[in-house]
Amino acid sequence: MTHASATPVTFVVTDIETDGHSPLRNSMLSFASVAMTYDGTVVDEFESVLERRESRAPDPATSKWWEGFPEAYRAATTNPKPVRSEILRYVGWVESLPNEKVFCAAPIMFDGPWMDHYLDSFAHTRALGGPFNGQRQLFRGGGVCLYTMAGTLRGEDYLNWGMQRVPLEWYGDVPHTHKAIDDARGFANVLTKLFELNSRLPKQESTTGSYS
Repeated sequence: MTHASATPVTFVVTDIETDGHSPLRNSMLSFASVAMTYDGTVVDEFESVLERRESRAPDPATSKWWEGFPEAYRAATTNPKPVRSEILRYVGWVESLPNEKVFCAAPIMFDGPWMDHYLDSFAHTRALGGPFNGQRQLFRGGGVCLYTMAGTLRGEDYLNWGMQRVPLEWYGDVPHTHKAIDDARGFANVLTKLFELNSRLPKQESTTGSYS
């Protein structure tokens, strides 16, 4: 690795499980995060099972999909906790981590808006960076999309960016089970491999400035 001189960063690799596709209509059932450094060292882990939101309803197609993963569904729904207290517990956990914190998911376009919405609704903070005056900045910047990073660093065309095309051994010994903590651990292993690829690229001269 060639990140020894870089500003220390803790990457919070996160996976969520839901009963639908929209945080405005459905509920997040469970989520888990693995906090790690550039070299793959795991700093800590967090996982939670959440109560469904009373104002939301499960998506029928998603409920049908869950029938194919009964063990994962049990893990995502057993002994759920109140949403607000769990989200606040998560915020405290993230803030206790060392260094700058960066949110990471695969893909960030799915997991990111869910976490962002729950953090905004229950803890007045956000998962993704932006001009959010008056709110705590829980994470630095716009986050890392593991899906995009895996596609570009492997030199693939866009239609071959899917995580299922990443070499299976990059996940380590962690199967992708649709249990949030399993999948977060597997994605953390993939991110470590991607940082190894990144470290071999020629370094470009940094520039600073404003862009509109």
